[in-house]
Amino acid sequence: MENKLKNHNKKIVIPEKLQPILWSKNINNLDPEIDKIYIIHQVLAYGSMDDIKIIQKIYSEKEIKNIFKNFPKKIYTKPVFLFIKNFLLNIDDELNEKDYVKSLT
Repeated sequence: MENKLKNHNKKIVIPEKLQPILWSKNINNLDPEIDKIYIIHQVLAYGSMDDIKIIQKIYSEKEIKNIFKNFPKKIYTKPVFLFIKNFLLNIDDELNEKDYVKSLT
């Protein structure tokens, strides 16, 4: 399988700065390709704009959009989901909010 990471010629290391956002796994054990769905969603849902810029250096815009659209995770608040979908990723497709937005009840 072809590696689709932006910097595929270099060993990609997830920065230690992201460990608090990627809390359920040890950052040293994360594989940027194997764990990309987890990494991308966690950073989009819980990271700062600086954290999002870090993953944009690791993954292409196309790959981030693909993960967001095709592998939904129910971890977003409604405002964060709408911000990511409509402004950050500029996705015009209809996405089922229920697949993304966690319930407060």
